[in-house]
Amino acid sequence: MTFRLCYDINILMLVLAIITSVQSQSNTNEQKIYRKRMVPAWFNDLQMSALNGMGGCKKQECKGTEQLSLGNPKQKATNIAQKAAQEATAASEAQNAAGAAAARQVKMQLAEKAMQAAKAAEAALAGKQQIVEQLEQEVREAEAVVQEEASSLDSAHSNVQAAIRASQQAQKQLKTLTEAVQTAQANVGNSEQAATGAQAELAEKAQLMEAAKTRVDQLLRQLSGARQDYSNTKQSAYRAACAAHEAKVNAQRSRRHAIKRFLTSGQLKHIQNLKQQRRRLIRQRV
Repeated sequence: MTFRLCYDINILMLVLAIITSVQSQSNTNEQKIYRKRMVPAWFNDLQMSALNGMGGCKKQECKGTEQLSLGNPKQKATNIAQKAAQEATAASEAQNAAGAAAARQVKMQLAEKAMQAAKAAEAALAGKQQIVEQLEQEVREAEAVVQEEASSLDSAHSNVQAAIRASQQAQKQLKTLTEAVQTAQANVGNSEQAATGAQAELAEKAQLMEAAKTRVDQLLRQLSGARQDYSNTKQSAYRAACAAHEAKVNAQRSRRHAIKRFLTSGQLKHIQNLKQQRRRLIRQRV
């Protein structure tokens, strides 16, 4: 499209150069007055010039021109510019060929057609300039959209990278939690085994305690019986000791009586002194 615009602009510049040459040859006061009078209707003349050509057009050519006028505006402007260039060239060639022998009316008509061609070229140039400005505006808008989309793409890329990092962190946390759950499950299994062992040990110790209690009860009963037997034996021994002591006392008494019968009073007194000394020694020891 840029090449086509450059081509059209070159055609318009060529038309303007031809028109300038024609105007320099027909620079009379009548032509100036006529051009001033014809300026307000330049747009109508432009359309008529594009449709009629140099000497009118045939029916088929007019139909083709109407189809072009109903087509694309850009193509229409290009066709108008090309037609204007052709008309200006033809007018210049006809004017040069006529020379000094040509009538004033012919020169005026040729100058008028050259003026109309110039107006058509100016209109086409203005249209092309508007198209160029519009395209430049669209390019600027497109560049702004591209810049905005690039910023949005960068933001989306940053969001994607952040989401990837968050996903990786979540996966690490999930792995850590999975390992923690596995460790907890292993600890639960170990705890269950330990609890089972502790329960078995507790049951065994309970059985041992029951057996110990039974043994203690048996020992207590045996101890009670032994104590009772000891008490009975002690009483029996005490009674036996008392009986033995009494028998001894009686025997000693009987002996003393028997000795007294055979001892003198001096011997008895000596024996009594020995007993007293013996008692004193016992007291001293105590």
